[in-house]
Amino acid sequence: MPTILLIRHGQASYGTDDYDRLSDAGHAQAVAIAGELERRRPSIERVVHGSLRRQRETAAPTVAALSLPVTIDPRFDEYDMDEIVAGHTDSGVRTNAARDGEQVSSREFQRVLELGMGAWIDAGEVTGEVTGEVVGEVVGDGSRRAETWPAFATRCSAGLSAAAAGLTSGSTAVVFTSAGVIAALCCSLLNLPPKTAIALNRVAVNGSLTKVASGRSGLSLVSFNEHGHLEGGDGGLVTLR
Repeated sequence: MPTILLIRHGQASYGTDDYDRLSDAGHAQAVAIAGELERRRPSIERVVHGSLRRQRETAAPTVAALSLPVTIDPRFDEYDMDEIVAGHTDSGVRTNAARDGEQVSSREFQRVLELGMGAWIDAGEVTGEVTGEVVGEVVGDGSRRAETWPAFATRCSAGLSAAAAGLTSGSTAVVFTSAGVIAALCCSLLNLPPKTAIALNRVAVNGSLTKVASGRSGLSLVSFNEHGHLEGGDGGLVTLR
C-alpha cells in the first residue's frame, strides 16, 4: 500500500539570531537522510516540505538526488514556539536563547516550551492578547491572531491527507516537516489525548523518520521516530534540538 514518510528537519540553530537555519550537525543529518532513502530505495512519487528554511534545507540533499518536482505546503510548518511561550507562560525565554540578557540552555527552553504547550492545548480555541510579531491568522482588521492548538492540529491533518491523496500502489510520499507536526499527527492517527504530543515532541530526533500507511480504511501509523541511520558508536548524529 502507499506510504508517507514524515521526516523531522535536521538540527536548527538554537541560541543564534536565526533559529530557522540548519546547524552544521543539521546539514550532516540531511545528508544522512538522503543516504538512508537511497539505501531503502522506496518508490518515491512525491516530495513535500513546509515553507520553513530548516525544512527546505533538510530536503535539499534528497531533492538533489531525485528528478521530481517539490511541493511546498505550509500546512507542514511547525507551530511558532516563541509565540506559544510568549502567549502562555510568563517566561522571557525565546529561541535565540536570551532571557534578560542571559543565555539559556536548550534543555531549559524545552522545559518552558512544554509548560506553554500544555496551557496552549488547554486553551483550545481561546486566544489571549499577543504582542510583537507572530505568525498567526490574519483577521479582518489586518491584525494577527495567534494560532490555536485545534487550528494547528487540523491543518496538520489536512496536509497529511493532501500528501497521501492519489498515491499509486506501493509508492511513497516523502514529507520534510517538524516535530510538533509529527507529534500532532501521531495523536490524531492513534486517537490519543492531545497533550500526548508534548511527550512525543520531547523524544523526536532531528532527522528521524515516521511512517504512515494509506489503505482502504484510511491512514495508519506504522512507525515513529526511526533514527538508526543517525546512530554511531559515540551517538553519531542523534540530537533532539
